[in-house]
Formats: sequence, structure tokens, C-alpha cells
Amino acid sequence: MSTFHSARSTRPRTQRTHSRWRLAAGASLAALGLASSGLVAQAPASANETNEPGSDPGQPVDIATPAIATLNGLIQSLFNSEIISQTSKIIGADDRAYWLTNNLESDLIPTTVLQDLGLGDVIPDLGLGGGDSGGTVPDDGLRREYLVVWAGDNNILDRTGKELTSLPEVVNSDLLGTQDLIGPDFFAVVDATKGSSSYGKVVNTATVGPLVENEPHHMQYIWHKGNNIFAGGLFTDVTYVIDTSRLPALELKHVNLPTDTLCGSVPDAYWVTKDGGAYGTYMGGPDVPGPCTYSDGTTRIGNGFAGSPGELVRLNENGETVYEAPATPLTAETKERCDNIPQLPAATCANPHGIQVREDLDTLITSDYNEPRNIILNPVAAPSSYLRRPTVRTWDISDPDAPKLKAVSFLPDGPRVGKVAHHEENRAVMETTVTNQPGHKGAFASTMQGGAIFYSPDITAAKPEWREVFDLSTANKQIAPDQNPYGGGVNSAWIQTSLDDKYLYNAVAGRSASGTDQGSKPFILKLDIQQLVASGSDPECSIDTIEETVDGGAESDCPAVVDILEAPGGPHWGTLDNLELGEDGYYHETTDVKRIAYSNYFVARTGLDGDHRVCMVDIAEDATMAIDEEFADENTGEPCLDFDREEWPHGVWGPAKPHSMLFVTADDDIR
Repeated sequence: MSTFHSARSTRPRTQRTHSRWRLAAGASLAALGLASSGLVAQAPASANETNEPGSDPGQPVDIATPAIATLNGLIQSLFNSEIISQTSKIIGADDRAYWLTNNLESDLIPTTVLQDLGLGDVIPDLGLGGGDSGGTVPDDGLRREYLVVWAGDNNILDRTGKELTSLPEVVNSDLLGTQDLIGPDFFAVVDATKGSSSYGKVVNTATVGPLVENEPHHMQYIWHKGNNIFAGGLFTDVTYVIDTSRLPALELKHVNLPTDTLCGSVPDAYWVTKDGGAYGTYMGGPDVPGPCTYSDGTTRIGNGFAGSPGELVRLNENGETVYEAPATPLTAETKERCDNIPQLPAATCANPHGIQVREDLDTLITSDYNEPRNIILNPVAAPSSYLRRPTVRTWDISDPDAPKLKAVSFLPDGPRVGKVAHHEENRAVMETTVTNQPGHKGAFASTMQGGAIFYSPDITAAKPEWREVFDLSTANKQIAPDQNPYGGGVNSAWIQTSLDDKYLYNAVAGRSASGTDQGSKPFILKLDIQQLVASGSDPECSIDTIEETVDGGAESDCPAVVDILEAPGGPHWGTLDNLELGEDGYYHETTDVKRIAYSNYFVARTGLDGDHRVCMVDIAEDATMAIDEEFADENTGEPCLDFDREEWPHGVWGPAKPHSMLFVTADDDIR
């Protein structure tokens, strides 16, 4: 790993921004002078940081000389003077260099934290910036909890079909630049420590390269001590593996490339297992059309990148591919219509998106959302409603490193008649979530366009049975009683059981108004599922009448609305805070979740863009939800963190798109 340092200026940030280009020549001269005189202190290098490029694929290497490191560090110091830059690099399986660069806001990070990173004593040694240079934040005694947000640069290729005429004729390196031009994607590290002086502020942006426009998508659903972060690039077919042990700094550990998962593409979501490995859903088909042979020796015919069928990938703790498992059986899936474009010899709905796991039950579950090609390669309206999938898949993971497809379940259609076919209740199964407690075997699934929630009481069954237990028309009626409550097309996404199995959370982006349709409001929904889960293998709840779609289920064990939090801006994703600060001053994992975070962004090319904010929600003793107004944007002062800003720690790159997030803390701060 190469570590670059910079000093902090006492000038206001806006003044520093305007003067950066004017100071570039001076920075270069100063860098060369300091490098030759040996005045710049370098952070200690670990043994594996001296490898030559290509000598040990997948291991960190130093591909920058000390002089270049000094030059980059000082240019950064003059362009954005309170930033400490720190880069980790690896060589991928393609013999190319990949990197992650931390851009740490030293004026927001306590001196003790910088010292733990090996940085606290370096800045004053430069003799730049006077007595205030770097690492001056006093230790407030609080160990930090962070919200790590995987975000994409807002760029010129974020266009829906209606906007295609404004695209450039050629997309090449000349488009690298600021604002709407193509820039780096990044992990934003946000202080999520209540009571901290920097609460809600971005203390680091860790940019990744050289790939741009990854379209950052999902990470795992929840973080546990010792876990790496697994983060997918939807458009680049890449999984980034990130070491969080030294937060607020991050380190690139591995990059899983398209050639590492030849039978699948478009990585979507991940679940990390107790051994530190992960399962990942690859929603799209094989990289190349035609036959592809999986790890079990069987072959399927695929229609190519971002097509069908997708696959399930087993990764080790370093992110290396262990096993590629076919998500479709050898026979065609024909219980309901499953279109493929181009059409396949054996029709399939296998485009796995959501994923959750019960290791104690040797069971994994995935939900099929959509054949994603039309979003990635041709961002216009999907040519068929039947590209949205009505299926959920259960897997046998008794051999964790060789998952096997166990059952394909077609969700039942509900009593509502959709305005279009993909508004039928069972279409576009975006997410699924398992129960957590011993003795519970159930799971839930939500449909994005269908606007319904389904439940299976036993996912270990040979053929799990599913039933609709909640229609989002009910929530629409409660939050907007004067509007048509119709639940189709409401863009339901993140769904998660509370860790104690009492509640179910659901992020709903809402339906845009069109013509005479007023649309529907965005919100975070919280349901009480205790009676349904307690019903065991024989639940009674079933939404099977029109009245139940708007008034809630008639049976006593149907989910009941606890709270509906209005969420302007279009929430798509969320995460539970499973960490709490103990009396010993360290963090501990808990099942008593007292807050969640959510983000307002899906995929710009679909037209479901959102307002690019990340919000914090407090959960009261009575289980109701409220926006945490103290988690406020450092620029606007308004609640929620606005990613539509001009300047970031890594530079003036303009607005960004926050997709997923995790509550995380450094390894030394959790017990």
C-alpha cells in the first residue's frame, strides 16, 4: 500500500477551491524539492507493499515512487488542504492495477484516531500550514461508529431513454472531468456517532479506480465484526472487497472481475457468512451468449451479458470465486410467462436480486427481479412486462461452498387487477428477507412493481408455499386518504425483518404522477409481524379480496401497520443499526435496533433517480419512527445528508448517487 500525506490550510474551503489551479505549479516544485531533500515522512510499509506489479496477483503492491507519492500528496494538500490521502493498490487477475484512495478530513477526525492510523505525527513534520496543520481535533472520548455509503459519481451517462439525444457521440477518456462528466465512484465514510462533534459529516471519501461508472449498487445487508465489505458494480460486473478494520480509513483487498464469474454478470447483493465468505447474486446472464458450464459440471444456454439466466456465486473472505451455481433448473420455467430477449431455448425467470441466508437451517433464499439488459445496454422502456419476474428461489447450502438450487417458487397473483401486466401483485420480486430467531423458519418477499408483500412460513420445505399477506394499497390509503390507494407500480424495494423478528421494514419510493394518475407518496413502512411469525407452519393470513388490499388483512395474524414515515425524495434502500455503545466504551452487537438509515436513489437510467439524500431514522420506545434532525447536512443544515453537493474530500466532482449503506466500526472499537 502507498500512503500519501498532506498538510491542512487554515483558509476557508471556498477560498481554497478557487485557488487550486493557480497553485498547481508551486505544488509541483515544492513536491520535487521536498522529495529530494528527504523532508517528507512516509508511513511504515508492510511486507506485502514492496511487491512488484504482477508478482503476486491479488496482493497489495506499491506502484508509485516516493517522489510521485510526495507530489500527489502536496498537490492534494494545496488543492484541498485539510485532506490526508492514502492509497491501497492491488493487481487484478487481468494484471491491471486497481486502487482505492482514502481522502481523510483531518479537521474532522480526532488526533488519537489519526495516530492509530499512523498519520497523526506526520503532518506537523512537513512544516507547512503553521501551528494548525492537521490532526488538531481533540479526543472527545467517544469511539466512532460510521455509516459507509457506496455511491456513484453523477455523470453524463445517467440518461433515460427520453434523454438519449443529449449523449456525446463518443465516450472516451476526454470525458474525464468534473460535474456531469465521468468521475470516480466512492465510499463515503460518515460519522454516525451520536454526540460526536462531527455527527453526520463526511470524514472520508474512498475513491475507486481505474473503473468509472460502476453504477455502485448493493453491499451486504448488515455488518458484523471482522467482515469485509462486499460491494457490487452493477454496470462493470465487478465486486470490490473492502477491509474496514482501520476505519475511518478503508483498504482495497480484492477485485473480483468479469472473468472470475464467466457464467453470470451484473452483481447485485451479498450475504456474508460466519466464516467471512459471502454469497452474491449475479442478476445477469453469462458474459458471452451460448453455453456456459458451471462449477457443478452442468451447462445452461444464456443470452449474454445482463441477460439470463443469472447465477449464485460463492466467494471466500477475500472475494475470490469459489463456486458458480446455476440459478435455473435444466428444464424450462413455464408456470407463468418468463420472457427472455433474445428468447432462450428454455425460458427462465432466473435473475436473482435479493439474497438472505439462514446458516442454521442450511438454507439460502433469492428473489428474481428483472432481466437487466434493457436498463444497462439500452435504457428505454422495457419491451415486455414479463421481463419482471414473479419467482423466489430456495437453495441448499449444507455444503456452504457448493450451493444447490432446491426449489423455484412462483408467487401467487393477488385480487387486484394491474393497470399493466407488471403491476400484478407477484411481478418484479425485488427483495426477500428471512426471520432470524431459532425456531422461526419463515421469510418475506416484496414486489417492486407489484406492490405487495408475501410470506412463506417454512423456507426449508421441499417446495415452500407463499401467500400475499400485505398489499401496499393499505399503506397508500393511510398516508394519503384523499388519493387513489392503488398499490401497483409503487416501487417497493428494501425489506428487512427486525433482528428480534417483531417487525418488518419496507422502503417504498412511490409512483410518479402521470396524466390523471396522482401517483403515490414515498414512505418507510413498519409492520408488526409477531402474530404471523408465531402462527408457525399454519398461518391464516391471506390477502384474497379487494377489500383486504386497501383495509389490511381480515385474519388476526395478518401484519399490522405500526407506523408510516413520510420520506420525500424516493427511498429505495435501507439498513439496520445493529451496533450499540456499551458502558465499557466499546460497541457491541444488538438485536434491539434503535435506528435505521435509508437512501433515496435507485438507478438513474430507469428514470427512478431519487433526490440523492441519505437519512437517519430514530426508533422510539413505542416502535414509532422519526427523522433524526441532528443528522443534518453540513452544507445545507437540513436533516439528511445531501449527496447533490459540489465539493467532496476527493475534489470538486459535483453530485453523487448514494445507493447502499452499512453501519460499521473499526475492529478495535467493538467487542
